[in-house]
Amino acid sequence: MGIFNKLFGSDTQPKEKKVLPWIPLTSVEALDSIVQKSKTKIQVIFKHSTRCGISSMVMNQFIAMYDLDLNIDLYYLDLLNYREVSNETGYKFQVMHQSPQLIVVKNGIAVTHASHGQINEINLNQFD
Repeated sequence: MGIFNKLFGSDTQPKEKKVLPWIPLTSVEALDSIVQKSKTKIQVIFKHSTRCGISSMVMNQFIAMYDLDLNIDLYYLDLLNYREVSNETGYKFQVMHQSPQLIVVKNGIAVTHASHGQINEINLNQFD
C-alpha cells in the first residue's frame, strides 16, 4: 500500500495550518477605533457567516491567499453573533450588507469592498 500512498498523495503527515492575525470585531465602539487607526494603517474587515458554506469556502480561499507580510490590521466579524456590529459596519462605511464581505478602510472610509468570489480578487498589496 505504501507505493499507492506516494503515487496518489495520501501523506499521513498533517499539513501546517495557516493562522491569520485576526482581531475579533465584537463591539460597535471598535468601529470608531478602526476609523482612527485607518488614518495611519490600512484596516480590513472580513464579515463571515459561520452557517454559510459559501462564506466558509471564500474564507478558506482568503486565508490560503493572504500575505502574512502585509502591514494591515485584519478584523474578523462573526455577523451571526454580532449582528448589531455588522449592521453598524454597513452604516458607518456606507456599504450594503453582504456575506461574506471584505471591507478595506483607509483614511476613515471604505476604499473598496467585495463579497463572495470577488473578495479574493482584491489585491490587498496595493493598499499596504
